[in-house]
Formats: sequence, structure tokens, C-alpha cells
Amino acid sequence: MESLPTYISFIFGLTTVLTLVLFYWTVKNSRLESIRKKSNLILSGLTIWLIIQAILTIKNVYNSDFSSVPPKIFLFGVLPAVLTIIFLFVTQKGRQFMNSLPLVNITYLHIVRIPVEFVLLWLSINQVIPQLMTFEGRNFDIIAGITAPFIAYFGLTKGKLSQQIILIWNFICLALLLNIVVNAFLSVPSPLQKFAFDQPNIAVLNFPFSWLPTFIVPVVLFGHLTSIRQLINDQKSDKPNGLT
Repeated sequence: MESLPTYISFIFGLTTVLTLVLFYWTVKNSRLESIRKKSNLILSGLTIWLIIQAILTIKNVYNSDFSSVPPKIFLFGVLPAVLTIIFLFVTQKGRQFMNSLPLVNITYLHIVRIPVEFVLLWLSINQVIPQLMTFEGRNFDIIAGITAPFIAYFGLTKGKLSQQIILIWNFICLALLLNIVVNAFLSVPSPLQKFAFDQPNIAVLNFPFSWLPTFIVPVVLFGHLTSIRQLINDQKSDKPNGLT
């Protein structure tokens, strides 16, 4: 990783900041004033989370023991983020928070997947992740990033697309996300590794790329799950973007 061109880390760092800013922008535009008032607190919490992940990565917690089951990055980075999403789903205040977020903002958030895919391509060229994790391999997640602004503008701002189409788009893009997540996880050097033994996925175990599975992917996942929940609830109630 020492020979990795600086611009790759720099662009990925900017992509992480963009993800944070877009999520903050989404919360700041919540339809509930009580949520908007907590936007700075949420921003602070996410910033602290990024700092914690940076420290764990720089201290070589994630790339020092490849025999750990599950991998330490999953245990200390991915799992807490997933549990947070589950907590939001199963609690009343969590669901209220999710229902209050504007769909158009959430949808625009997915544009971060475009620079992420180019970073993955550059990492593959520099042989720190397998090619299967790029759009030259098994990863077609860039489609979600490219189509997101069109769905947001024509579907949600202009109302040119039905909610059914927007819902289908979210399911398709969620499947694209899960596809790369599974392939990436099974390419990380560990007893669970199934793919890419000639060139395992070591980049995500190093700074700043550990922010991808511990922050960017959970935010994108949360975005899809929130959108899907809102759209399904809207279809059931026939009330746009209800807060129930």
C-alpha cells in the first residue's frame, strides 16, 4: 500500500466527506423539526465514528491478524453499523427518523457510488483489490450512481416516474450493492475467503479505504432501505411520504 498513488487516497477521502455531507444535507432537510435540530449532533456522531475507524485502521487492528473469524473489520467496523440500522428499524423513534427523511435527498446521495467505483478500478490496477470488485469484473454498482440523479430529478422532483418504478429501481440498486458487498467480503484474506486468492481484497483493511465498508456502504444501504420502506408505506396508505 506504500506505493499506492496519493491521488487515489485523496479522491477516496473526498468521496467519504461527500457521503458525510450528503447524509447531513438529507437529515438537515428532514420533514420533522425535531430531527433537523439533531442534525449537527448526528454529524458529530458520524465524524467521531470515522475517526474511530481511522484510528483502528492506522493502528493495524484490521490487517494484523488474518485468521480472525469473523474478520476484525467486520466485528469492529461493519457489525456496529449494521446493528445501528437494525435498531432504527425496530424502534419507534428510529422509524420516525427514517420516515422523515426526504426521498429526493436520499436518492441524490447515491451519486457517491460513481467515484467509489473509479477508486476501486484504480485500486485493482495497483493490485490491492481483485478485478472482480470493479466494473471490469462482477461489480455493476456504478449503474446505481449514474442513474440516481435521473431518478431523483425526473422521478421525485418532476414526478415523471411512478412510485412503482422508483421502488423497483431501489430494489435493483440494492441488489447491485449486496452483490459487491458479498464479493468483497469473500475476497478479504481470512478463513472465510472464497475468491481472489491470487490478489485478495487488502485495500479495505488499510486507511482510508476501511471507510468504505464501515461508513459509505452502510450509509448507502440505509438509504435504500429507508427509501424502500417509505415507498411501500406510501403505496399502502396512498399518502405521499407519510410519517407514520
